Amino acid sequence: MLDAPFDVFAVMIAIVAFLIALKASNQATELRRRLGSLEAALQAQRQVQPPPLLPLQEQASTPAAEPPPLAPEAEAAPPPLVTEEVSPPPLEASTEAEAPPPPPAPAPGFEERLGTRWVVWIGGLALALGGFFMVRYSIEAGLLGPGVRVFLGGLFAVALLGAGEWTRRKESISTIEALPIANIPAILTAAGTAVAFATVYAAYALYGFLVPATAFVLLGIVAMGTLAAALLHGPALAGLGVVGAFATPVLVSSGKPDYWALYVYLAIVTAASFGLARIRLWRWLAVTTIVFAVLWIFPGLDTGDLHVAPHAFHVIAGFVLAALLVVCGFMFGPTIEDGQIEPVSSSALGAYLFGAMLIVLSSGHADLALIAFTLLVAATLFVAWRAEAAVGALGAAAATIFIVFAEWAVRANPDMLVLPGGAMPGITPAATDSAVTLHLVMAAIFAAGFGIAGFFAQGRSNSAIIPVVWSAAGVATPIAILVALYARIAHLDRSIPFAILAVLLAAAFGAATETLTRRETRPGLAISTALFATGTLGALALALTFALEKGWLTIALALMSLGTAWIAMQRPIPFLRWLAAIFAGIVTARVGYDPRIVGDAVGTTPIFNWLLWGYGLPAASFWAASIYLRRRGDDAPLRMVETAAILFTALLAFMEVRHLATGGDMIAAPSLLEAGLQVCVALAMAIGLERLRLRSHSIVHNVGAVVLTAIAGLISVFGLLILENPLLWHIDVGGAVFNLLLLGYALPAVLMLLLAYAVAAERGKVYANTIAGAALVFALAYVTLEIRRFYHGPFLVNGETTGAEQYTYSIGWLAFGVVLLGIGITVNSERARLASAAVIALTILKAFVIDMSTLTGVYRALSFMCLGIVLVAIGWLYQRILFRRQVTPPPAPQTQA
Repeated sequence: MLDAPFDVFAVMIAIVAFLIALKASNQATELRRRLGSLEAALQAQRQVQPPPLLPLQEQASTPAAEPPPLAPEAEAAPPPLVTEEVSPPPLEASTEAEAPPPPPAPAPGFEERLGTRWVVWIGGLALALGGFFMVRYSIEAGLLGPGVRVFLGGLFAVALLGAGEWTRRKESISTIEALPIANIPAILTAAGTAVAFATVYAAYALYGFLVPATAFVLLGIVAMGTLAAALLHGPALAGLGVVGAFATPVLVSSGKPDYWALYVYLAIVTAASFGLARIRLWRWLAVTTIVFAVLWIFPGLDTGDLHVAPHAFHVIAGFVLAALLVVCGFMFGPTIEDGQIEPVSSSALGAYLFGAMLIVLSSGHADLALIAFTLLVAATLFVAWRAEAAVGALGAAAATIFIVFAEWAVRANPDMLVLPGGAMPGITPAATDSAVTLHLVMAAIFAAGFGIAGFFAQGRSNSAIIPVVWSAAGVATPIAILVALYARIAHLDRSIPFAILAVLLAAAFGAATETLTRRETRPGLAISTALFATGTLGALALALTFALEKGWLTIALALMSLGTAWIAMQRPIPFLRWLAAIFAGIVTARVGYDPRIVGDAVGTTPIFNWLLWGYGLPAASFWAASIYLRRRGDDAPLRMVETAAILFTALLAFMEVRHLATGGDMIAAPSLLEAGLQVCVALAMAIGLERLRLRSHSIVHNVGAVVLTAIAGLISVFGLLILENPLLWHIDVGGAVFNLLLLGYALPAVLMLLLAYAVAAERGKVYANTIAGAALVFALAYVTLEIRRFYHGPFLVNGETTGAEQYTYSIGWLAFGVVLLGIGITVNSERARLASAAVIALTILKAFVIDMSTLTGVYRALSFMCLGIVLVAIGWLYQRILFRRQVTPPPAPQTQA
């Protein structure tokens, strides 16, 4: 059984030799056919070529019966032009009347399709399944011995093959045209080949009648026969034969699977199918074979007793066959134009890399599985280097490498998957505690291979996409491997050795960037240079992450966004703009996972704590990146980065306010201090964005200003006026003048007024007037609460309301209205005068509703007296100053000239 791989490689070499000889024979036949057709066309042209025309004088003097002989030069020269229009003599073939074209054949009806196509297909499938089920039934019922079963299966296969060949020859000499979609000989032959596959496989794997060498030879003969028959019968035989061949191990199976026998058999079937697909250029057949071959990797992966060696042999054999026969432009694959990435060629290699990755993960990173995976990755680099059609497989190779190393890291560190709901089930640290050395060797090979190949691939192709794919894989793979190793070995903690490795990687990428910058312009060179420059920034950011605390990862990614934006300004590559936006999105997602960035280690120092670095540096990076990106235009990546800049600026302010108000306890209950500061911060940022959007004309700045204004409004209404209102709850407002009332009501009123004036000429009147009305409400609330604080102390809910307090409210409101009126008259502001009218109207309403019923004695009289004096004074001001009537002077007397 150990000699099986060597036998099957001998058979595969024979198959390849047969394909080469068959290809050469077909090419020679095609060349002979083309040469014969060219000779016949040249001979016909010489027979019908008209004699050259002579001048009129020579035509008159030369007898018509004996034309003079022509010199060879005259024969080769074109006929001279004449003024008369002479029509050439008709061709010999044109003397006969052309036959009219035959009428188009009518489309087949339902009955014709049923009787000539569907029945034939179903019949062929039934014949094949009948042979399979007969063998299965004989096994289960014990009707016939093993030898008789194998003999009858072979006899049935021979009968089907003979019937197919007999019907093919009969159809070739008959006058009835065979239907290409329901070819009866092809279907009979396909059924026979499928039964032959099943018979040989059962004789070897189930009953042991055949030694491995004999079984391999017979399976090779059946595969070669299927190949030859498909060349004669067309795609119908190929499709049914491949399906039947891959389904044979399922239909004819035993209780103890022999994976070596299975995968040797599948290797021969795959070789025959790939060879047929190559000769006939049937892409669908190659794709079907790859799909079935990958599906046959899954048996045995979910069991504890995984046979790594035969599974590894299966993916290696399939990969080698795909590289030899499927990849365009490599070895025996089809030809293709340079600079094109062919999907089937790249997907074929990627599919077997995926299978090798599954074997590594299912085996717990066994040594043999890792070695097989490494060999396939190296082979992918080699094939992609030689054949540009397979360059697309580099992406699959890089992805599978990252998955293998990431799974290795997570298995050893299950705490990395601990979310609020708990750890994921099935994750234990005992899966892959060994093979650290082998993983490190693999990591070094992969990082060096991809990085060096990605650099030296620049300038080798006339297509832009090829070097870009190489550079992307050369940059992303080493960085991904470094991150996975850091997570596995350093457990996401500080590590100076990994920081040194990141610095060395950044230096390598920087040297590559500098070298590529000095080269002459080639297709894709600018994008590749930008990718290596981005890799330099990414490696430097990782160095900071590895050398510092965990929270620096957020800062490093933000700096990567800034660096990428700067490179995009230097080299206008659209991909770099999107890359800067992607980094901004990653940082945003990181903050969404843990808003404190460093967990509980935020610190207790106000302002100068981890929030300042964790939010301030990313915010500054995103603002600078947006400035760089805006110089090249306004697009989606710029808006994403601008959104991140506004978001991190707002989060910095809000989180610092919360840290200050709670003393560092980020999960404490809110307070009046926090609500007042949040409103002031939101209003200040809204004012800044309103000013900024006038210069930038950015929709992000426009929307951001509105959103921040809305946030300030919500906190003002639900926080300051309801949930944290000292008139409703037992809240200590502090001292007499400099207290929480000044911060929570007076300062927000001033900021609201400034915001209202900032948007007055740029937005609608309703929007600006709403903000101005909110400013008036908070200013009046501040006056009222300060009066309350004067009478009741720090806790406004304590004590009874006296007559003097009610009188003070009226005087205070009235004075506030007069001040507003004075401001409105001084600056000629209609909005201030209307606000004054509203406050005075409210004071009048209070006087007649509250003061008249609650005040007694002198306070009631003083209240109405003051109100009356103020109203009269206001009326005088309006008459004498604002709306003074001008007296028209009498006209001057006119004097005569």
